[in-house]
Amino acid sequence: MLSTLTSLLLILPLLAAGLVALSPERLSKWIATAATLVIFAVSIAFAWSFTGWTDGSIAPRELGLSIMPSLGVNLSLGADAVGAMLILLTTFLMPLAMIGSFTAVKEREREYYAWFLLLQAAMLGVFLARDAIVFYTAYEFTLVPMYFLIAIYGGAERRAASIKFFLYTFFGSVLTLSGVIYIAAQNAAAAGSAWSFDLATLADFASTKLSPTQQYWVFILLMSGFAVKVPLFPVHTWLPLAHDQAPTAGSVILAGTLLKLGTYGIYRIALPAAPVGVVELNQFFAILCIIGIVYTALICWVQHDAKKLIAYSSVSHLGFCMLGLFSLNSIGATGSVMYMINHGLSTGALFLCIGMIYERYHTKDMDQLGGLFKRMPVWSFFMVFFTLASLGLPGLNGFIGEFLCLMGCFTAEPHSVSGYPGVLGPWYALVAGSGLVLAAMYLLIMLGKLVWGPLKEPHGHDHGHGHGHGHDHAAHSDSGLPTDLSAREVGILVPLAVVCLAIGFFPKPMLTAIAPSVDQTLAKYPKLVEQYAHDGSLIKPTTAKDPRVAMAQPSSDK
Repeated sequence: MLSTLTSLLLILPLLAAGLVALSPERLSKWIATAATLVIFAVSIAFAWSFTGWTDGSIAPRELGLSIMPSLGVNLSLGADAVGAMLILLTTFLMPLAMIGSFTAVKEREREYYAWFLLLQAAMLGVFLARDAIVFYTAYEFTLVPMYFLIAIYGGAERRAASIKFFLYTFFGSVLTLSGVIYIAAQNAAAAGSAWSFDLATLADFASTKLSPTQQYWVFILLMSGFAVKVPLFPVHTWLPLAHDQAPTAGSVILAGTLLKLGTYGIYRIALPAAPVGVVELNQFFAILCIIGIVYTALICWVQHDAKKLIAYSSVSHLGFCMLGLFSLNSIGATGSVMYMINHGLSTGALFLCIGMIYERYHTKDMDQLGGLFKRMPVWSFFMVFFTLASLGLPGLNGFIGEFLCLMGCFTAEPHSVSGYPGVLGPWYALVAGSGLVLAAMYLLIMLGKLVWGPLKEPHGHDHGHGHGHGHDHAAHSDSGLPTDLSAREVGILVPLAVVCLAIGFFPKPMLTAIAPSVDQTLAKYPKLVEQYAHDGSLIKPTTAKDPRVAMAQPSSDK
């Protein structure tokens, strides 16, 4: 049963994309929406039948279909609890994004919805892949649909945004692939047998058989692609432009799920495969996370474009997410996984809210919009709600992940006196915590401009001078004034709000499910962290009698 559901999660989006591409233009959005709702139902059935919620195991365990036997490439599918949660997040957001596009997209609708379904298939392929080549193929294929969605349906700078998005992520991913192939080649040479790209086999071999120096460079290669996709500072510059130019639904999926491919890749591949490299470079990447948190928060503070502000805030938020992973202990890593889910919900919802405003006013400039509570109280309620969720207000979904990420970083110390190993510590958490203060400032300033104060609307909307070019009639009254949210728009935002509340008040089921997977991923780290604290490095010779001599000698393999 579970194997069938797993296969359907990949097959249904592909079939639906083909059906939409061949359907009449007027029916494409209905077919796509129905397909995404069916896929969401299949994912619920998958979650209900899933057997790895409590023990961190991979389910289903079947090897799958052999694709290239000579190279050991198999269509091996399965997920642990973390993968299953990201699958549910993907299938939950997709129908909301489809319904949110009904009034926003009026041209080339078939292509639009077909690209989204192909994108969904690729993202689900990443979370289900148990073979490195299948993982990489799905990971890279996500570039194609998103490229066309931005390039065809984006804003005025859509071509530059789509090209920058494609080139950044593609070139980084090539380096990641070279790291994977290197591990597989070393494994085949050591075993004297056929190649294998099974993720568990490669991770076990790399973490136990590769030398410390090899692990160091393998981790750099793996991070070269994953860091761009997250994105980490300073390779984040493609994201604000891509978000700003993408159609609303594209921004929702980009923030909600596509960025999580990078964090998931680090969690699933980089951390288990190259623990020595992770420990050695831990502080370097943690500093990049903190710079990203503070730097992009300051950029948000001076933004006038609401969509760009939320886009830059994603870089800052994902800095917290990555800092939790690099804490190398169960508190931080659990918080990081929670952050992946919660960022997708709250930031995706904020992009929907901004998209609804853009449909009415055709601007995202906060200097031209203000006091919208007087015109759109229902929209204002949801905008305030999701901003507070993004801010990490206790009782909403954002709080628990943010708190755990910072707590994991704060308690991470080498000698495990606290019981939570790591090489960071309180100073990293305190500096990163300043990002929370900055986040409160720029998000509340955004609310103050858009929601409160005197009503401010662009010319042509304030005196009923007609709908203007391209405006949706359903979003405007007969006098031409913008109206509050329609039943369709409320129906999109309510499920997101309910899930945010549910996670905020009842996070324990998720935390319980995440814990076994995190423990397995970080199993090798306590001993390595202690050795690192004792020797000063894991890749320098340990044979010198005087530790000062060892510290002065050049790095070499043991």
